[in-house]
Amino acid sequence: SPAARTADGAVTRQRSQVVRIADILETKGRTVHSIRLWKTVADVVTELARNRVGALLVLDAHDTIAGIVSERDVVMALGRHGSGTLSLEVTEVMTRQVRTCTSAMPVTEAMAAMTAGRHRHLPVVDNGRVVGLVSIGDLVKHRVREMEMETGVLRDTVIARS
Repeated sequence: SPAARTADGAVTRQRSQVVRIADILETKGRTVHSIRLWKTVADVVTELARNRVGALLVLDAHDTIAGIVSERDVVMALGRHGSGTLSLEVTEVMTRQVRTCTSAMPVTEAMAAMTAGRHRHLPVVDNGRVVGLVSIGDLVKHRVREMEMETGVLRDTVIARS
C-alpha cells in the first residue's frame, strides 16, 4: 500500500500521491462537536470548554449546518454587547456562510481555501452528510510532519552519497 503510518499514527504517502482530507480524518478522527441553533452563547462557551475545541458546528433540528461558532465569534460579540453576550442566542453571533470541503479534497486545496477565506475550520461533508471537521492546525500539523519526513529522506540520501 502506498500509505504508511509513522509511530504516532500520522498518515504518510509516497511523494507522487496526493494527500486528501480523508487521510487527515483517519489520523485525527471524525468527531464533530456541535450545538443546536436555539442554544445560547453561554451554552457555546460551556461546550467549547468541555470539549477543549475552538469551534462548534451549529446544526438545526434536521442536522443541517446552519452556521459555525468559534471562540473568536464569542470574543467579537463580547466587544459589541458586553456581559449580556452570554444570554444571546447562538444565531446572533455565529458565522452563517460556512465553507465546507469533501473528504476527497486534496489537503493543499483545503489549505488554500482556508487561507483565502480566512477560515480556521472546515466541516467535511460527503453526500450531504457531515463526516468530520478539520482545522487549519490539523492541516499545518500534517504538513510539518510531511516536511520532516522529506528532510529526513534528503538527509539520508546525502549521507549515503558521502
